[in-house]
Amino acid sequence: MTESQTLPDRTPTLRVVPMPADANQHGDIFGGWVMSQVDIAGGVLAAQRARGRVATVAVNSFTFKQPVLIGDVVSFYSSIVRVGRTSITVDVQVYAQRNPRDVICVKVTEACLTYVAVGADRKPRDVPPE
Repeated sequence: MTESQTLPDRTPTLRVVPMPADANQHGDIFGGWVMSQVDIAGGVLAAQRARGRVATVAVNSFTFKQPVLIGDVVSFYSSIVRVGRTSITVDVQVYAQRNPRDVICVKVTEACLTYVAVGADRKPRDVPPE
């Protein structure tokens, strides 16, 4: 059994509870569901920094460390690791809290994605200065 961890001491970018429709026949949440939520969490932070629309251009790394289960409270913590002229690279750490009677917290996923700021024409645009 994995030792329980504590959540990072900051506000998560996204928090969600997966439902039975998000799981396979064994009760594990589909990896694609986790990936889409990671993309949303990373995109929220990238869009805030870009002050507008962004598009995902790369999944630089993605590691599943533990399964996500139906009913877990899944928290996504995003942080910007690099800002280029038009791109923003975001690190996303994902934790699941399970077993409500005696909460267990496990790190389930870590990922790094790159987004590009785009204009109304959907073409790359410069990321504004902070």
